[in-house]
Amino acid sequence: MDDKEIYAKLKVIIEPYLDDEVDMESLTLDSHLINELNINSAHVIDIVLDIENEFDIEIDDDSIMKMETIQNVLNIIKEKSTEQLS
Repeated sequence: MDDKEIYAKLKVIIEPYLDDEVDMESLTLDSHLINELNINSAHVIDIVLDIENEFDIEIDDDSIMKMETIQNVLNIIKEKSTEQLS
């Protein structure tokens, strides 16, 4: 799965957790989950669970702590997907 496919799926996962004031069109790879997208920490956990289900991966606590931007999340998904294949 390439970055574009992962990003498209990630956007679908994140959208329900976005604040009403945040426009999906403003979402970029540099968007910060908490500071820019106003996603609270409880919803970050929900997003992690959704990602784990969608991509059939397991995200450890250390990786969750690194999930600050969309790019970070994308990188973690790729890393965990690669680890699982090994």
